[in-house]
Amino acid sequence: MNKVNRLQALEQQVQQLAQTIANAPAIAVAQPRFDSQLFNQRDARLSHYQAEVEKNLSQLKQEVAKGRQEQVAFLAERIVAQITALQRELATLKLREKNTTVVKSGADMYQTLAQHQDYERRLQEMLRDKESLLFQQTSLDAQQKLQKELATLEGRLMRCRQALRRIEKQIERRESGYS
Repeated sequence: MNKVNRLQALEQQVQQLAQTIANAPAIAVAQPRFDSQLFNQRDARLSHYQAEVEKNLSQLKQEVAKGRQEQVAFLAERIVAQITALQRELATLKLREKNTTVVKSGADMYQTLAQHQDYERRLQEMLRDKESLLFQQTSLDAQQKLQKELATLEGRLMRCRQALRRIEKQIERRESGYS
């Protein structure tokens, strides 16, 4: 395969990737998506990473025209690595969607925070009630049943607190201008 065909194949891959990214849902992430060696930017939007790939492709074309083999090899390798990383990210978007809360407006986030704080308060009350009932029980079966209920409530409380921390981090990030 000659240089022109390889360049066209790479262009076609970039175009397909751009189309896939355009159709992908926008999911905000708390951590950088890619290694800093791979992309020059830190952004939540895949379209910005796609723009960097297209910029590199344009630069690759210029280097091919100038006949600079080392730069061509470097850029081609970088573009292929970037495309691979973006394709991998796109393939895991469905998983991220399940594990990521939807980006909400500031007011919605505060409302969600208040709601989760209320859940936490109610779960703590339920735990106290069950604990007091546990100490009053004399039969072993009733104690075991209450202990299972306590364990379930403690698990719910733990998950509620984790959700609270995530919401608080989202609010913090939004207020500091990162999201």
